[in-house]
Amino acid sequence: MKHITLLSLAAATLLFTGCGEEAKKSAEAATEKTVEVVKDTTSDVQKAASELAESTQEKAKELTDKAVEKGKVLAEKAEAKTAEATEAVKKAISSEEKDNGAALYAKCAGCHGKDAKTKALGKSEILAGQSKDDLEKKIKEYKAGTRNTAGMGTLMKGQVAGMSDEDIEEVSEYISELK
Repeated sequence: MKHITLLSLAAATLLFTGCGEEAKKSAEAATEKTVEVVKDTTSDVQKAASELAESTQEKAKELTDKAVEKGKVLAEKAEAKTAEATEAVKKAISSEEKDNGAALYAKCAGCHGKDAKTKALGKSEILAGQSKDDLEKKIKEYKAGTRNTAGMGTLMKGQVAGMSDEDIEEVSEYISELK
């Protein structure tokens, strides 16, 4: 648009140059008017561009804020799901350990009773109600051959010889929960 306007001014100037002083004044007036219109138009375009830039910045900020908020919500949901999954895994492990402890105790139940409230061969102490740590310590002592309560050391050593430390921990946990 600028080029067309300038060309028009140049053409008008050339036409009026030959027409004398009055034509020259008319050409100068037309040129001034054109320059004024171009300045006004340029000013209007700059103002519109500035307003558009501001509007675009505001919209971008709104969208960014919405995206951040949505991200926070999604992060909270993910955190909750992770906590749920972790809890489910812990329960599954606990249940598996309890099941394994019960399976390991099955060979003990013949002498100590299903509920661990029977004195084995009428001689041993009742297991139900003892703490996990005490039971674990006593079973490990029987396994090592350093415990011989009521003459049961040799019998108990044979019973627990094949148990790993993990097995001893699990069976002790199971027995400690029998009340």
